[in-house]
Amino acid sequence: MATILLVACCITAGTAQINRKKGSTGLKKMKGTEVAIDTALLTLVQHRTFDYFWKFGHPVSGLAPERSTTPDTVTIGGSGFGVMAILVGIERRFITREEGLDRLLKIVNFLVRADHYHGIWAHWLNGTTGKTIPFSRKDDGGDVVETAYMFQGLLAVRQYFTGNSRKEQELRTKIGWLWGDAEWNWYTHDGQDVLYWHWSPNNGWSMNHPIRGYNECLIAYVLAASSQNYPITPRVYHLGWAMSNFFLNGHEYYGIKLPLGFPYGGPLFFSQYSFLGLDPRGLKDQYADYWEQNLHHTLINRQYCIENPHHYPNYGPDCWGLTASDAPDNGYDAFSPTNDHGTITPSAALSAFPYTPAYSMQALNYFYTQKKDQLWKEYGFTDAFNESRNWYDYQYLAIDQGPIVVMIENYRSGLLWKLFMSCPEVQQGLKKLGFTSPAIPQQ
Repeated sequence: MATILLVACCITAGTAQINRKKGSTGLKKMKGTEVAIDTALLTLVQHRTFDYFWKFGHPVSGLAPERSTTPDTVTIGGSGFGVMAILVGIERRFITREEGLDRLLKIVNFLVRADHYHGIWAHWLNGTTGKTIPFSRKDDGGDVVETAYMFQGLLAVRQYFTGNSRKEQELRTKIGWLWGDAEWNWYTHDGQDVLYWHWSPNNGWSMNHPIRGYNECLIAYVLAASSQNYPITPRVYHLGWAMSNFFLNGHEYYGIKLPLGFPYGGPLFFSQYSFLGLDPRGLKDQYADYWEQNLHHTLINRQYCIENPHHYPNYGPDCWGLTASDAPDNGYDAFSPTNDHGTITPSAALSAFPYTPAYSMQALNYFYTQKKDQLWKEYGFTDAFNESRNWYDYQYLAIDQGPIVVMIENYRSGLLWKLFMSCPEVQQGLKKLGFTSPAIPQQ
């Protein structure tokens, strides 16, 4: 297999180790350490995981099933990650450009007809009819965050298909319709200075879930500010998202400073879902440097697994990654250093490749060589495993599969970051909220 050597002393590439000497609180460069990045294995993992969205995509809608055991229930957020994975599939020649274009047209045509609530889709839809499947008793309407994940993908698709063929023009036009119809400002609940996650015609605002940071929802605020027809004001970002008891942090964990978020950073999807398209390299606002935030969040999560305070089997430099996933008892849980029951999720470390390529490669090698018989199945690695319970999941979740394909590609080529950040509306929305980035043209 083809390999390249990654010199792990390059901090800017996202690799570091903790200096454990007494009195040290900083990051120490790894000296003389080389890690082989197996590019053929990366391609194999991307291809096999991509097949979840390609081969297992719903036959009518083309959207991604929520999980491998619910083929008729499609997910808007996971499908947003999936349309980005299709672009990766084209670039990596898993499929042809024409095949990808036809599938994306099928998806967009279905989304045009599907249920929506002031232009915002529900969390789950019936993959054949487009009718809403309630996520819970009162969560039967629009879901701003899941919709944001979908638009993160659709805008990247629009930027990718720039040709003059009838199909490519049709795809861009219909994505433009959907994007223009999304009423982000409706979800401020009568003009409050915060976005609300849910609204439905049956239950109104009864879910009562204002979206405050810091968590996986940053992309919802960025897109809401980027809307040309129904934008939010900067006040909504600064007084809603950035005003919570868990927004600013500034503490050190294992000698690593965490700018934002919960103690120890929370589950790793916080540093991944919003950043499939949103490029954190050099992205800053008055609150944080988002490359630093995401890198340090990842390093803290990994170092916790190395410290392994609960003494779970095989936790360590090769086996790490706590995020939301299936669990042996509770069905689904958001695992983190403050909520650890021994469950490792491959998506956590693999979707961190842009931040910690050497460390993510260590984890990939462990999952593939040591746990291949238990974890490696038809669509890549199954969702999670818990070795203290001798439990290995048999299911796949779209919301975990998508980031593996996309974030490995962002590490390899920056493809989705380049596409999403090229959107003029996104550039204007980021500037409106006070962000700076090398990807935003200076005027």
